[in-house]
Amino acid sequence: MHSHLIPGIDDGAKTIEDSIALIKELHALGYKKFITTPHIMSDFYRNTPETILGGLEQVREAIKAENIPVTIDAAAEYYLDDGFIHKLEEEKLLTIGENNHLLFEISYVNAPDNLMEVIFRMQVLGYKPIMAHPERYPFWGNNFDFYGSLRDQGVLLQLNVNSLSGYYGPDAKRTAEKLIEKEWVDMIGTDTHATKHIQALHRTVKEKSFRKVIEFNLLNKHL
Repeated sequence: MHSHLIPGIDDGAKTIEDSIALIKELHALGYKKFITTPHIMSDFYRNTPETILGGLEQVREAIKAENIPVTIDAAAEYYLDDGFIHKLEEEKLLTIGENNHLLFEISYVNAPDNLMEVIFRMQVLGYKPIMAHPERYPFWGNNFDFYGSLRDQGVLLQLNVNSLSGYYGPDAKRTAEKLIEKEWVDMIGTDTHATKHIQALHRTVKEKSFRKVIEFNLLNKHL
């Protein structure tokens, strides 16, 4: 879960050929099922369920034509902005699995002032929030207990596995390793946008911390 494999709708795969190349490379690493999650951002990637699900069918048809033995579904990675609040209140959002798991991300510059209020509103409306790549948000590095507060609030934490090999820098690596040490990781994802991420995965799978986290009772195993 958490990848960007639908072509031409965000900063992931640009063409259907890119999509198939990435899927083949991931399959070679052992992946058999994908839940791809295009960005939805009000001012940049203005995707809708229609654009995402339409693109999903295109990818499914290409997978079938190429006879690749994988399955693929789609949800979305929602950016917490003012547009998200409107969507949350007025629309049916794209979720992961059968239990309304909702993947969201926030700014890398600073956390929104109303973060906990928005999380609570998601829950009131029946969603189960999953925070994407919490280890990549630099402003909590000196306030690690905040991750515990998120979990106490019922937020699931989804780690980008390439953080474990330092792809996103030493700070993200340290935070990722500490989240694993605390056993505060609920899901893992590749966040694959391009071949460079799969090249990094070949290094990541050799990391001791990666071997440790895949032994957790991750939600991935139940999707």
